[in-house]
Amino acid sequence: MEEIFLTPEGLEDTKKELERLKTVERIQVAKMIGEAKSYGDLSENSEYDAAKTKEAQLELKILELENRIKNAKIISKESLNTKVVGVGSKVTLYDEEFDEEVQYTLMGATDSDPLNGIISNSSPLGAAILGQKVGSTVVVDTPAGETKYKIVKIEL
Repeated sequence: MEEIFLTPEGLEDTKKELERLKTVERIQVAKMIGEAKSYGDLSENSEYDAAKTKEAQLELKILELENRIKNAKIISKESLNTKVVGVGSKVTLYDEEFDEEVQYTLMGATDSDPLNGIISNSSPLGAAILGQKVGSTVVVDTPAGETKYKIVKIEL
């Protein structure tokens, strides 16, 4: 099973979401199913079908969150260093094509937010820089072709 990198806050948020789904959402879905059953013949009852679909989606989401918690690897500042890029590192890269520096924080897939500079360790760029040192150059395949980045700085 793949390790899922989470910050302590990310793990706590996941636990809270799981608890909400198990308590609040499950009760709401059960009420929806009960109400739909009261309409009579289940074979032609679209409300019942919709409620059962929602129940299946909810249970799938609960399983996903339980799996995320079970396989979580917690990222803490103490486990990071500035010698090599790791999950949780803030990395400054020099983009050779555009002659500019860009900064990203490398996180697990569940915490990634590319629009805000937080990339996943499983993204093409994230995988390329993971484990690299300052001064290393990595080549990343992108839809527009290969892009070269030089690792300028690693911060916590």
